[in-house]
Amino acid sequence: MTETLFIRLGSQAHETIHWLITDESVDDNPEIIASGELPDASQLTVLTSKAETRHVKVLVPGSDVLLKSLNVPAKSTKAKHLAVPYMLEDSLAAEVDELFFAYAQLPEDSEQNNCFTAIVSHQQMQDWLAWLAEAEIKTQTMIPDILAMPTTSAEWNVIALGEKQQQIIVRKALWQGFVLDANTWQIQLQSLTHLAQHTEEDEPTLQDSVTINAYSPVDTNQHIDLVAMPEELPLALMAKHYGKQTGQFNLLQGQYKLKQTRSSANQQWLWVAGVALFALVLNLGFKGTQLWHLNNAQKATEKQIVSEYKKAFPNAKRVRTSTIKSQLNRELALLGSSADDQGFLAMLAKLQPAFAKVPALKPDTLKFDGKRQELRIQASAKDYQAFEQFRSALTGFTVKQGSQSNQGDQVTGSFSISNKKNSTNSKSTKRKSAVQARNLQRSKEASS
Repeated sequence: MTETLFIRLGSQAHETIHWLITDESVDDNPEIIASGELPDASQLTVLTSKAETRHVKVLVPGSDVLLKSLNVPAKSTKAKHLAVPYMLEDSLAAEVDELFFAYAQLPEDSEQNNCFTAIVSHQQMQDWLAWLAEAEIKTQTMIPDILAMPTTSAEWNVIALGEKQQQIIVRKALWQGFVLDANTWQIQLQSLTHLAQHTEEDEPTLQDSVTINAYSPVDTNQHIDLVAMPEELPLALMAKHYGKQTGQFNLLQGQYKLKQTRSSANQQWLWVAGVALFALVLNLGFKGTQLWHLNNAQKATEKQIVSEYKKAFPNAKRVRTSTIKSQLNRELALLGSSADDQGFLAMLAKLQPAFAKVPALKPDTLKFDGKRQELRIQASAKDYQAFEQFRSALTGFTVKQGSQSNQGDQVTGSFSISNKKNSTNSKSTKRKSAVQARNLQRSKEASS
Protein backbone atom coordinates (compact mmCIF):
# COMPACT_ATOMS: atom_id res chain seq x y z
CA MET A 1 0.00 0.00 0.00
CA THR A 2 1.58 3.33 -1.17
CA GLU A 3 -1.32 5.73 -0.65
CA THR A 4 -1.11 8.09 2.32
CA LEU A 5 -3.71 10.28 3.98
CA PHE A 6 -2.34 13.55 5.38
CA ILE A 7 -4.48 15.37 7.94
CA ARG A 8 -3.66 18.87 9.24
CA LEU A 9 -5.59 19.46 12.47
CA GLY A 10 -6.49 22.82 13.97
CA SER A 11 -5.65 24.22 17.37
CA GLN A 12 -9.29 24.25 18.45
CA ALA A 13 -12.13 21.86 17.63
CA HIS A 14 -14.03 24.53 15.66
CA GLU A 15 -11.11 25.33 13.31
CA THR A 16 -10.84 24.11 9.72
CA ILE A 17 -9.13 20.76 9.07
CA HIS A 18 -7.23 20.18 5.81
CA TRP A 19 -6.62 16.76 4.27
CA LEU A 20 -4.84 15.30 1.25
CA ILE A 21 -4.40 11.80 -0.23
CA THR A 22 -1.26 11.06 -2.24
CA ASP A 23 0.22 8.08 -4.04
CA GLU A 24 3.80 7.85 -2.80
CA SER A 25 4.97 5.18 -5.24
CA VAL A 26 7.06 7.96 -6.79
CA ASP A 27 9.02 9.55 -3.94
CA ASP A 28 10.18 12.70 -5.73
CA ASN A 29 6.74 13.79 -6.91
CA PRO A 30 3.83 12.08 -5.09
CA GLU A 31 0.64 12.05 -7.13
CA ILE A 32 -2.31 13.87 -5.57
CA ILE A 33 -5.40 11.67 -5.53
CA ALA A 34 -7.82 13.81 -3.52
CA SER A 35 -7.87 16.79 -1.16
CA GLY A 36 -10.33 18.86 0.80
CA GLU A 37 -11.31 20.73 3.92
CA LEU A 38 -13.51 19.91 6.90
CA PRO A 39 -15.29 22.69 8.80
CA ASP A 40 -14.35 21.37 12.25
CA ALA A 41 -13.08 18.35 14.20
CA SER A 42 -16.54 16.79 14.52
CA GLN A 43 -16.47 16.11 10.75
CA LEU A 44 -13.36 13.90 10.95
CA THR A 45 -15.63 10.87 10.57
CA VAL A 46 -15.78 11.77 6.86
CA LEU A 47 -12.16 10.57 6.66
CA THR A 48 -12.69 7.34 8.64
CA SER A 49 -13.29 5.14 5.60
CA LYS A 50 -10.40 6.81 3.74
CA ALA A 51 -8.04 6.10 6.65
CA GLU A 52 -8.89 2.39 6.91
CA THR A 53 -6.89 1.35 3.83
CA ARG A 54 -4.14 3.98 3.88
CA HIS A 55 -1.23 5.17 5.97
CA VAL A 56 -2.23 8.17 8.05
CA LYS A 57 0.19 11.01 8.80
CA VAL A 58 -0.97 13.88 10.97
CA LEU A 59 0.20 17.52 10.98
CA VAL A 60 -0.54 19.93 13.82
CA PRO A 61 -0.24 23.74 13.92
CA GLY A 62 3.27 24.95 14.61
CA SER A 63 1.73 27.78 16.64
CA ASP A 64 0.94 25.20 19.37
CA VAL A 65 4.43 23.66 19.39
CA LEU A 66 7.52 25.46 20.68
CA LEU A 67 10.79 24.34 19.08
CA LYS A 68 13.91 24.79 21.21
CA SER A 69 17.59 24.08 20.54
CA LEU A 70 19.88 23.87 23.57
CA ASN A 71 23.43 23.07 24.55
CA VAL A 72 23.02 20.66 27.47
CA PRO A 73 26.23 19.71 29.34
CA ALA A 74 25.39 16.06 29.80
CA LYS A 75 26.84 12.91 28.27
CA SER A 76 23.90 10.53 28.22
CA THR A 77 20.69 11.17 26.30
CA LYS A 78 18.60 10.39 29.38
CA ALA A 79 20.46 12.99 31.42
CA LYS A 80 19.89 15.62 28.72
CA HIS A 81 16.16 14.93 28.62
CA LEU A 82 15.90 15.19 32.40
CA ALA A 83 17.74 18.53 32.46
CA VAL A 84 15.88 20.33 29.64
CA PRO A 85 12.56 21.12 31.48
CA TYR A 86 14.44 22.75 34.35
CA MET A 87 16.75 24.71 32.04
CA LEU A 88 13.70 26.21 30.26
CA GLU A 89 11.45 26.53 33.28
CA ASP A 90 11.82 30.31 33.63
CA SER A 91 11.19 31.00 29.94
CA LEU A 92 8.01 28.91 29.60
CA ALA A 93 4.52 30.37 29.90
CA ALA A 94 3.09 27.31 31.67
CA GLU A 95 4.20 25.04 34.47
CA VAL A 96 6.60 22.28 33.50
CA ASP A 97 4.18 19.59 34.72
CA GLU A 98 1.55 20.85 32.25
CA LEU A 99 3.88 20.53 29.26
CA PHE A 100 5.03 17.59 27.18
CA PHE A 101 8.60 17.50 25.87
CA ALA A 102 9.31 15.51 22.71
CA TYR A 103 12.91 15.08 21.51
CA ALA A 104 14.54 14.75 18.10
CA GLN A 105 17.73 12.84 17.34
CA LEU A 106 19.65 15.44 15.31
CA PRO A 107 23.38 16.14 14.95
CA GLU A 108 24.93 19.10 16.75
CA ASP A 109 24.33 22.36 14.85
CA SER A 110 26.71 25.25 14.09
CA GLU A 111 25.90 26.91 17.44
CA GLN A 112 26.92 23.72 19.28
CA ASN A 113 23.35 22.89 20.29
CA ASN A 114 23.14 19.18 21.05
CA CYS A 115 19.55 18.82 22.27
CA PHE A 116 16.43 19.55 20.22
CA THR A 117 13.00 19.52 21.83
CA ALA A 118 9.42 20.27 20.79
CA ILE A 119 7.21 21.52 23.64
CA VAL A 120 3.41 21.27 23.64
CA SER A 121 0.82 21.24 26.40
CA HIS A 122 -0.56 17.91 27.58
CA GLN A 123 -4.10 19.22 27.13
CA GLN A 124 -3.47 20.05 23.46
CA MET A 125 -1.97 16.60 22.80
CA GLN A 126 -4.92 14.93 24.48
CA ASP A 127 -7.40 17.01 22.45
CA TRP A 128 -5.79 16.07 19.12
CA LEU A 129 -5.69 12.38 20.01
CA ALA A 130 -9.29 12.50 21.28
CA TRP A 131 -10.56 13.94 17.97
CA LEU A 132 -8.82 11.16 16.03
CA ALA A 133 -10.06 8.47 18.42
CA GLU A 134 -13.67 9.64 18.13
CA ALA A 135 -13.39 9.32 14.36
CA GLU A 136 -11.66 5.90 14.72
CA ILE A 137 -8.63 7.16 12.81
CA LYS A 138 -5.36 5.53 13.82
CA THR A 139 -1.96 7.05 13.17
CA GLN A 140 1.59 6.30 14.21
CA THR A 141 3.11 9.70 13.37
CA MET A 142 2.35 13.33 14.25
CA ILE A 143 4.63 16.33 13.62
CA PRO A 144 4.27 20.14 13.60
CA ASP A 145 3.49 21.52 10.13
CA ILE A 146 6.62 23.71 10.34
CA LEU A 147 8.88 20.61 10.22
CA ALA A 148 7.16 19.41 7.03
CA MET A 149 8.22 22.56 5.15
CA PRO A 150 11.39 22.64 3.02
CA THR A 151 14.44 24.23 4.67
CA THR A 152 17.41 26.09 3.19
CA SER A 153 20.25 27.98 4.86
CA ALA A 154 19.80 31.78 5.33
CA GLU A 155 16.34 31.69 3.72
CA TRP A 156 12.77 31.58 4.94
CA ASN A 157 10.38 29.14 3.29
CA VAL A 158 6.80 30.37 3.43
CA ILE A 159 3.37 29.15 2.36
CA ALA A 160 -0.15 30.39 3.08
CA LEU A 161 -2.75 27.92 4.31
CA GLY A 162 -6.51 28.55 4.05
CA GLU A 163 -8.51 31.47 2.65
CA LYS A 164 -11.00 32.76 5.25
CA GLN A 165 -8.67 32.31 8.21
CA GLN A 166 -5.36 32.44 6.38
CA GLN A 167 -2.29 31.23 8.23
CA ILE A 168 1.30 31.82 7.16
CA ILE A 169 3.61 28.85 7.84
CA VAL A 170 7.29 29.83 7.99
CA ARG A 171 10.36 27.63 8.37
CA LYS A 172 13.54 29.52 9.19
CA ALA A 173 16.01 26.69 9.80
CA LEU A 174 16.20 22.99 10.51
CA TRP A 175 14.69 23.39 14.00
CA GLN A 176 13.17 26.89 13.73
CA GLY A 177 9.88 28.23 12.43
CA PHE A 178 6.53 29.73 13.32
CA VAL A 179 2.91 30.00 12.23
CA LEU A 180 1.17 33.39 12.08
CA ASP A 181 -2.24 34.69 11.05
CA ALA A 182 -2.45 37.33 8.31
CA ASN A 183 -2.44 40.30 10.68
CA THR A 184 0.52 39.07 12.72
CA TRP A 185 2.36 38.35 9.48
CA GLN A 186 2.11 42.06 8.59
CA ILE A 187 3.64 42.97 11.94
CA GLN A 188 6.45 40.52 11.25
CA LEU A 189 7.03 42.14 7.84
CA GLN A 190 7.23 45.58 9.46
CA SER A 191 9.91 44.37 11.83
CA LEU A 192 11.83 42.95 8.90
CA THR A 193 11.43 46.27 7.03
CA HIS A 194 12.78 48.16 10.00
CA LEU A 195 15.75 45.80 10.07
CA ALA A 196 16.36 46.35 6.35
CA GLN A 197 16.18 50.15 6.63
CA HIS A 198 18.58 50.05 9.57
CA THR A 199 21.11 48.00 7.66
CA GLU A 200 21.04 50.42 4.69
CA GLU A 201 22.61 53.07 6.87
CA ASP A 202 25.15 50.68 8.34
CA GLU A 203 27.17 48.00 6.65
CA PRO A 204 24.77 45.07 6.09
CA THR A 205 25.87 41.55 6.80
CA LEU A 206 24.75 38.22 5.41
CA GLN A 207 23.02 37.51 8.71
CA ASP A 208 20.96 40.75 8.42
CA SER A 209 19.71 39.92 4.89
CA VAL A 210 16.43 37.98 4.71
CA THR A 211 15.27 36.13 1.62
CA ILE A 212 11.79 34.59 1.51
CA ASN A 213 10.98 31.63 -0.72
CA ALA A 214 7.21 31.85 -1.21
CA TYR A 215 5.37 28.73 -2.40
CA SER A 216 2.08 30.68 -2.58
CA PRO A 217 1.15 34.36 -2.93
CA VAL A 218 1.92 36.21 0.32
CA ASP A 219 1.98 39.89 1.19
CA THR A 220 5.42 41.50 1.30
CA ASN A 221 7.12 44.83 0.63
CA GLN A 222 9.97 46.31 -1.38
CA HIS A 223 12.55 45.86 1.36
CA ILE A 224 12.18 42.08 1.44
CA ASP A 225 13.78 39.79 -1.16
CA LEU A 226 10.86 37.63 -2.28
CA VAL A 227 11.54 34.57 -4.46
CA ALA A 228 8.39 33.19 -6.04
CA MET A 229 8.62 29.40 -6.00
CA PRO A 230 6.37 27.10 -8.07
CA GLU A 231 2.95 27.28 -6.44
CA GLU A 232 1.76 24.14 -4.68
CA LEU A 233 -1.05 23.06 -2.42
CA PRO A 234 0.16 23.54 1.16
CA LEU A 235 -0.40 19.90 2.14
CA ALA A 236 1.14 18.69 -1.14
CA LEU A 237 4.31 20.63 -0.32
CA MET A 238 4.34 19.23 3.21
CA ALA A 239 3.72 15.70 1.94
CA LYS A 240 6.93 15.91 -0.12
CA HIS A 241 9.05 16.93 2.89
CA TYR A 242 7.26 15.06 5.69
CA GLY A 243 9.96 13.55 7.92
CA LYS A 244 12.76 13.89 5.35
CA GLN A 245 14.84 16.55 7.12
CA THR A 246 14.20 15.75 10.79
CA GLY A 247 14.65 12.00 10.57
CA GLN A 248 12.24 9.92 12.57
CA PHE A 249 10.99 12.75 14.82
CA ASN A 250 7.51 12.12 16.09
CA LEU A 251 5.39 13.91 18.70
CA LEU A 252 3.86 10.52 19.54
CA GLN A 253 6.60 9.37 21.86
CA GLY A 254 6.91 8.63 25.55
CA GLN A 255 3.47 8.43 27.16
CA TYR A 256 1.76 9.26 23.84
CA LYS A 257 3.43 6.51 21.84
CA LEU A 258 0.68 4.41 20.33
CA LYS A 259 0.77 0.65 20.66
CA GLN A 260 0.75 -1.44 17.53
CA THR A 261 -2.77 -2.61 16.76
CA ARG A 262 -3.40 -5.87 14.98
CA SER A 263 -5.74 -6.14 12.05
CA SER A 264 -8.99 -8.05 12.36
CA ALA A 265 -7.58 -10.82 10.14
CA ASN A 266 -4.55 -11.17 12.38
CA GLN A 267 -6.78 -11.17 15.45
CA GLN A 268 -8.84 -13.99 13.94
CA TRP A 269 -5.70 -15.97 13.22
CA LEU A 270 -4.50 -15.34 16.75
CA TRP A 271 -7.85 -16.57 18.09
CA VAL A 272 -7.59 -19.73 15.99
CA ALA A 273 -3.98 -20.20 17.11
CA GLY A 274 -5.06 -19.74 20.71
CA VAL A 275 -7.76 -22.39 20.37
CA ALA A 276 -5.30 -24.75 18.70
CA LEU A 277 -2.74 -24.12 21.45
CA PHE A 278 -5.37 -24.76 24.12
CA ALA A 279 -6.37 -28.02 22.40
CA LEU A 280 -2.71 -29.04 22.17
CA VAL A 281 -2.13 -28.30 25.86
CA LEU A 282 -5.31 -30.20 26.76
CA ASN A 283 -4.24 -33.19 24.66
CA LEU A 284 -0.74 -33.17 26.15
CA GLY A 285 -2.27 -33.02 29.61
CA PHE A 286 -4.51 -36.02 28.84
CA LYS A 287 -1.60 -37.97 27.36
CA GLY A 288 0.54 -37.05 30.34
CA THR A 289 -2.13 -38.35 32.74
CA GLN A 290 -2.37 -41.59 30.74
CA LEU A 291 1.40 -41.97 30.80
CA TRP A 292 1.44 -41.39 34.57
CA HIS A 293 -1.18 -44.13 35.09
CA LEU A 294 0.71 -46.50 32.77
CA ASN A 295 3.97 -45.87 34.62
CA ASN A 296 2.27 -46.64 37.93
CA ALA A 297 0.73 -49.81 36.47
CA GLN A 298 4.13 -50.84 35.09
CA LYS A 299 5.80 -50.34 38.48
CA ALA A 300 3.07 -52.41 40.20
CA THR A 301 3.45 -55.20 37.61
CA GLU A 302 7.24 -55.20 38.01
CA LYS A 303 6.88 -55.53 41.79
CA GLN A 304 4.47 -58.43 41.33
CA ILE A 305 6.83 -60.18 38.88
CA VAL A 306 9.77 -59.86 41.28
CA SER A 307 7.63 -61.12 44.17
CA GLU A 308 6.43 -64.16 42.21
CA TYR A 309 9.96 -64.90 41.00
CA LYS A 310 11.30 -64.87 44.56
CA LYS A 311 8.50 -67.20 45.63
CA ALA A 312 9.43 -69.64 42.86
CA PHE A 313 13.18 -69.24 43.45
CA PRO A 314 13.70 -68.26 47.09
CA ASN A 315 17.49 -68.58 46.81
CA ALA A 316 17.64 -65.78 44.25
CA LYS A 317 19.48 -62.84 45.81
CA ARG A 318 19.25 -60.08 43.17
CA VAL A 319 16.35 -59.83 40.76
CA ARG A 320 16.09 -57.21 38.03
CA THR A 321 13.04 -56.81 35.86
CA SER A 322 15.26 -55.95 32.89
CA THR A 323 17.05 -59.32 33.13
CA ILE A 324 14.37 -61.47 34.72
CA LYS A 325 13.54 -63.13 31.42
CA SER A 326 17.10 -64.40 30.97
CA GLN A 327 17.22 -65.45 34.65
CA LEU A 328 14.01 -67.39 34.25
CA ASN A 329 15.26 -69.06 31.07
CA ARG A 330 18.45 -70.04 32.90
CA GLU A 331 16.48 -71.60 35.75
CA LEU A 332 14.22 -73.42 33.31
CA ALA A 333 17.26 -74.69 31.45
CA LEU A 334 18.50 -76.24 34.68
CA LEU A 335 15.14 -77.95 35.11
CA GLY A 336 15.09 -79.15 31.52
CA SER A 337 11.99 -79.76 29.43
CA SER A 338 9.55 -82.60 28.89
CA ALA A 339 11.13 -83.32 25.50
CA ASP A 340 14.57 -83.97 27.05
CA ASP A 341 15.75 -87.35 28.38
CA GLN A 342 17.22 -85.59 31.41
CA GLY A 343 16.14 -82.71 33.59
CA PHE A 344 13.54 -82.08 36.24
CA LEU A 345 10.51 -82.03 33.96
CA ALA A 346 11.63 -85.20 32.18
CA MET A 347 12.07 -87.01 35.49
CA LEU A 348 8.64 -85.89 36.71
CA ALA A 349 7.10 -87.22 33.53
CA LYS A 350 8.80 -90.59 34.11
CA LEU A 351 7.80 -90.68 37.79
CA GLN A 352 4.16 -90.06 37.06
CA PRO A 353 3.27 -93.75 36.48
CA ALA A 354 4.88 -94.71 39.82
CA PHE A 355 2.82 -92.10 41.69
CA ALA A 356 -0.27 -93.38 39.88
CA LYS A 357 0.38 -96.99 41.00
CA VAL A 358 0.91 -95.98 44.63
CA PRO A 359 -1.71 -93.28 45.37
CA ALA A 360 -1.23 -93.86 49.10
CA LEU A 361 2.19 -92.19 48.94
CA LYS A 362 1.99 -88.41 48.98
CA PRO A 363 5.08 -86.27 48.12
CA ASP A 364 5.65 -83.48 50.66
CA THR A 365 8.65 -81.73 49.04
CA LEU A 366 10.53 -82.06 45.77
CA LYS A 367 14.13 -80.81 45.34
CA PHE A 368 16.09 -81.12 42.11
CA ASP A 369 19.88 -80.93 41.91
CA GLY A 370 20.57 -79.74 38.35
CA LYS A 371 24.29 -80.44 38.46
CA ARG A 372 23.89 -84.04 39.67
CA GLN A 373 20.60 -84.52 37.83
CA GLU A 374 19.13 -85.93 41.02
CA LEU A 375 15.61 -85.60 42.41
CA ARG A 376 15.06 -85.74 46.15
CA ILE A 377 11.58 -86.51 47.42
CA GLN A 378 10.28 -86.21 50.97
CA ALA A 379 7.04 -88.22 51.15
CA SER A 380 4.49 -89.58 53.63
CA ALA A 381 2.11 -92.58 53.69
CA LYS A 382 -0.06 -94.58 56.13
CA ASP A 383 2.34 -97.56 56.27
CA TYR A 384 5.79 -98.79 55.25
CA GLN A 385 4.34 -100.96 52.52
CA ALA A 386 3.56 -97.89 50.36
CA PHE A 387 7.23 -96.92 50.34
CA GLU A 388 8.24 -100.42 49.16
CA GLN A 389 5.58 -100.42 46.45
CA PHE A 390 6.72 -96.97 45.21
CA ARG A 391 10.38 -98.09 45.10
CA SER A 392 9.44 -101.21 43.14
CA ALA A 393 7.50 -99.05 40.66
CA LEU A 394 10.57 -96.89 39.95
CA THR A 395 12.02 -98.81 37.01
CA GLY A 396 14.81 -97.29 34.95
CA PHE A 397 16.07 -95.20 37.86
CA THR A 398 18.78 -95.45 40.44
CA VAL A 399 16.96 -95.13 43.74
CA LYS A 400 18.47 -94.52 47.15
CA GLN A 401 15.93 -94.83 49.92
CA GLY A 402 16.52 -92.80 53.05
CA SER A 403 15.47 -93.51 56.60
CA GLN A 404 11.82 -93.86 57.50
CA SER A 405 10.07 -92.92 60.70
CA ASN A 406 6.65 -93.50 62.17
CA GLN A 407 4.91 -90.34 63.43
CA GLY A 408 1.54 -91.30 64.82
CA ASP A 409 -0.61 -92.68 62.05
CA GLN A 410 1.80 -91.44 59.34
CA VAL A 411 5.09 -92.84 58.05
CA THR A 412 7.58 -90.37 56.52
CA GLY A 413 10.63 -91.12 54.42
CA SER A 414 12.80 -89.88 51.59
CA PHE A 415 14.09 -90.99 48.18
CA SER A 416 17.06 -89.86 46.04
CA ILE A 417 16.28 -90.68 42.41
CA SER A 418 18.60 -90.39 39.39
CA ASN A 419 18.66 -91.88 35.89
CA LYS A 420 20.56 -95.17 35.45
CA LYS A 421 21.93 -93.81 32.20
CA ASN A 422 23.60 -91.01 34.04
CA SER A 423 25.16 -93.44 36.50
CA THR A 424 26.31 -95.73 33.67
CA ASN A 425 27.66 -92.82 31.74
CA SER A 426 29.42 -91.62 34.86
CA LYS A 427 31.03 -95.02 35.46
CA SER A 428 31.97 -95.29 31.80
CA THR A 429 33.50 -91.82 31.94
CA LYS A 430 35.50 -92.75 35.02
CA ARG A 431 36.64 -96.00 33.38
CA LYS A 432 37.76 -94.14 30.24
CA SER A 433 39.64 -91.63 32.33
CA ALA A 434 41.44 -94.43 34.21
CA VAL A 435 42.43 -96.15 30.94
CA GLN A 436 43.72 -92.86 29.51
CA ALA A 437 45.75 -92.27 32.69
CA ARG A 438 47.34 -95.74 32.52
CA ASN A 439 48.20 -95.31 28.81
CA LEU A 440 49.77 -91.94 29.55
CA GLN A 441 51.84 -93.47 32.35
CA ARG A 442 53.06 -96.31 30.10
CA SER A 443 54.11 -93.88 27.36
CA LYS A 444 56.13 -91.86 29.85
CA GLU A 445 57.91 -95.00 31.13
CA ALA A 446 58.70 -96.15 27.57
CA SER A 447 60.19 -92.81 26.65
CA SER A 448 62.38 -92.82 29.72
